Amino acid sequence: MSVDKATDAWWNEFAPSMVTQTMRSGFRKEKMLHMTPFASLVRVLAGVSSMRRTLVIASVLLLGAGSAAPARLGTPATTGTATFILTGHGWGHGVGMSQYGAYGYAQKGVNYAKIVLHYFSGTELGAATVSRVRVLLASGAATLKVGSAADFRVRDAAGVIHDVTAGTYTLTPALKLKVDGAPTASALPGPLLFQPGTAALQLKHQYRGSIQVDVASGKLRAVNMVGLEQYLYGVVPSEMPYTWHPEALKAQAVVARSYALATRKTGAFDLYPDTRSQVYLGLEHEKPSTNAAVDATAGKVVLFEGQVAKTFFFSTSGGRTASAEDVWGQAVPYLVSVPDPYDSISPYHDWGPFAFTGTKLARMLKLKGRVVDLQPELDSSGRIKSLNVVGTKGTIAIPSADLRKRIGLRSTWFSVGVLSLNAPSTPVVYGSRGRLSGIARGLPDAVLQQLDGNEWKAVGTVKADKDGALTLLIKPPVTTRYRLSTGKVTAPAVRVPVAPLVRFYAPRTPDQLRGYVRPLSLAGATVQIQRQQGPGWITAAQTTVATDGTFLATLQLTNGVYRARIGSGHGYVAGTTPVLQVSTS
Repeated sequence: MSVDKATDAWWNEFAPSMVTQTMRSGFRKEKMLHMTPFASLVRVLAGVSSMRRTLVIASVLLLGAGSAAPARLGTPATTGTATFILTGHGWGHGVGMSQYGAYGYAQKGVNYAKIVLHYFSGTELGAATVSRVRVLLASGAATLKVGSAADFRVRDAAGVIHDVTAGTYTLTPALKLKVDGAPTASALPGPLLFQPGTAALQLKHQYRGSIQVDVASGKLRAVNMVGLEQYLYGVVPSEMPYTWHPEALKAQAVVARSYALATRKTGAFDLYPDTRSQVYLGLEHEKPSTNAAVDATAGKVVLFEGQVAKTFFFSTSGGRTASAEDVWGQAVPYLVSVPDPYDSISPYHDWGPFAFTGTKLARMLKLKGRVVDLQPELDSSGRIKSLNVVGTKGTIAIPSADLRKRIGLRSTWFSVGVLSLNAPSTPVVYGSRGRLSGIARGLPDAVLQQLDGNEWKAVGTVKADKDGALTLLIKPPVTTRYRLSTGKVTAPAVRVPVAPLVRFYAPRTPDQLRGYVRPLSLAGATVQIQRQQGPGWITAAQTTVATDGTFLATLQLTNGVYRARIGSGHGYVAGTTPVLQVSTS
């Protein structure tokens, strides 16, 4: 066997695997130096009679740099862009009566008394001792429009009652009003108590009862003086759909009545007309079904140890209510967590998934940097008690109630899923495997997808460890993108560059370098033979890839370090051979 053929045979069979070997017959019996995973040293002596001297091609170093490295797994990036998926249950604070739960109980034939007492443990129904309430309708106003479709009256602070003609009147803090048929408005001493005639008074909405207007801190304030039951006529249909089952409407009437009396303010008014107390939209919002529910339960309230209970209510529990202690930090004997088996009829029983990027979460939470992880702390009912938000600028704990407001969640009963994918730190060499690292926590159905043309296709189901960390081996044929997906939510895709496999054969003469390229589809591609010059590379020769994947370049080899390079194109990034160090003597 000739020296040239023996050299090629050895190089082709053993050099790619970098295994220490003794040179076969036909070579001088010199032992190879020990090979590390990054380098091997080959000494080849070839006689060149035409030149009447010896060419020594020595120190062929496989330095494992970039895409020219031998096939091995890429190192995952240390960080990735996380997508957070929040999936939850229910709507509202979760304490007290679930309205959809009450509706579900009513559909199962349970009467209103049992419904109410289920949600407020240890309570009983009793009689209310208050028959009228004062509801704040407006405050801090520069002007107010008060009127009625029929003639009405107004009593001033001196106790004088004046007649007012039907119509709408604009009041200012001067409290001037046309009364008793006078052609011009005159100032009346306040407060003024407007009393209806044969039609209801109106201040934006129509209201039963009377309306008192006074001046506080230079601005107008209006308070509706109304009977408790008449107040409930305007509350129950504003808080629960009037088409619901009568027993559910009765339960709402009892709970609303109790809540109104238990949360009365002191001072100029008792209640707000909105969610600070209960939504109260007045006479025009009343419905026969809800009025009947109020009448059927007239005067009934929820009592705990003889006192009217604070009967909180909300839309949907998600299957179990929360305790006051868990939500607000203060235990209340009758506001404990109870099962809510029929709440499942609610369209908000389950919600989500809602996806957030780390950047968007940081913006919504008013944090600097980017959120990289969410670590929940649960309460006894399974809801989020607080959330440790890990960001690029530090970690903070946010109480669940604040979190719900800032992000706009329906409840604090939710789970946090995290999807994050990191691309290999170096290109994957054609025919070898790359490694994707990432996180798929709290999402058992996550899958890996690969972009195939313009279509995303599932590669396989993701199996993460107990902490959610995952490592995925891939073998992409060309540069492509991968992403993690769960349901309708997908994490940002990562680009995985693929470089062609480019290798030298063992040099046989001082004026040629041969090698091969894979895949064969790169036939015709330009191969640059480059020589290192300082920190950079210069092109010493140029050739093309043959149809069988080989290339041959003619050049005069001199002392130095060489490589072959193929530029990017055809779905591949640039690829190079391991470097070849040449010494001549």
